[in-house]
Amino acid sequence: MVNLALFEGKEIRKTWHNNEWYFSVVDVVQALTDSADAKDYWYRLKKRELESAQIELSTFCRQLKLPSSDGKFYETDCANTEAIFRIIQSIPSKKAEPFKLWLAKVGYERVQEIENPELAQNRARTYYELKGYPTDWIDKRIRSIAIRQDLTDEWKERGVKEGKEYAILTNEISTATFGIPIKTHKEVKGLDPARKNQNLRDHMTDLELIFGMLGERLTTEVTRQKDAQGFQENKDAAIIGGSVAGRARVDAEKTLGKSIISQENQLDLTQNKQLQDHSKKNSRLKTK
Repeated sequence: MVNLALFEGKEIRKTWHNNEWYFSVVDVVQALTDSADAKDYWYRLKKRELESAQIELSTFCRQLKLPSSDGKFYETDCANTEAIFRIIQSIPSKKAEPFKLWLAKVGYERVQEIENPELAQNRARTYYELKGYPTDWIDKRIRSIAIRQDLTDEWKERGVKEGKEYAILTNEISTATFGIPIKTHKEVKGLDPARKNQNLRDHMTDLELIFGMLGERLTTEVTRQKDAQGFQENKDAAIIGGSVAGRARVDAEKTLGKSIISQENQLDLTQNKQLQDHSKKNSRLKTK
């Protein structure tokens, strides 16, 4: 959020709360309106929305302590990313218009993806290409997304609840496949397990991705074969599917003489390669 170009040069205070970032609403208002008194603007904005649309913007916020200019911490209206975007929609400012247009575009693209899932995969491929991931890794990652979608479609049809139950089943598969839970796997990669926006798969090596796909694909097959219904039966299927992949991983490790679970972080490897390529290019230019 604070890295968006429109906020360049504007300090947006933030704090980590309930496993996600919360941002100062007043700071966002200040950045998008250049108001002489952002607190007053925010007060009047809430009042106007309540009177005109019966929407209480304060319900999107949490009172969290943030540092002030005097160095002390005070309770401040803060909102997570989703709520911040909702608040921005209510700001009648030219600076807010690009955000509103972007949100409309994202919403339209989401509707398109529901109607045609292939579009979501194409956009994901473009995202990874822009980040500099190698083509062969992207191919595996896109395939892993499709395999994951097949599995979650089965869970949905079989009465598994999205959110917590999906997370538990995913962790069961991963633990059985890799021998460690997702939290520990993230720590091996140098990631913060509390940061939900850090997708472990985006940091996996080729072999980790392959075995992760194997665990989820086998779970899908076991789920269908046993016609698993409800959370507990699907949990049993997840453990079975992940365990088969886990045995394959152990066999591969014996053959290769090394662990499939790697401290190497694919994103770091990608960024380091980009830096090396850039350095080589500069060196060639200097010798000419």
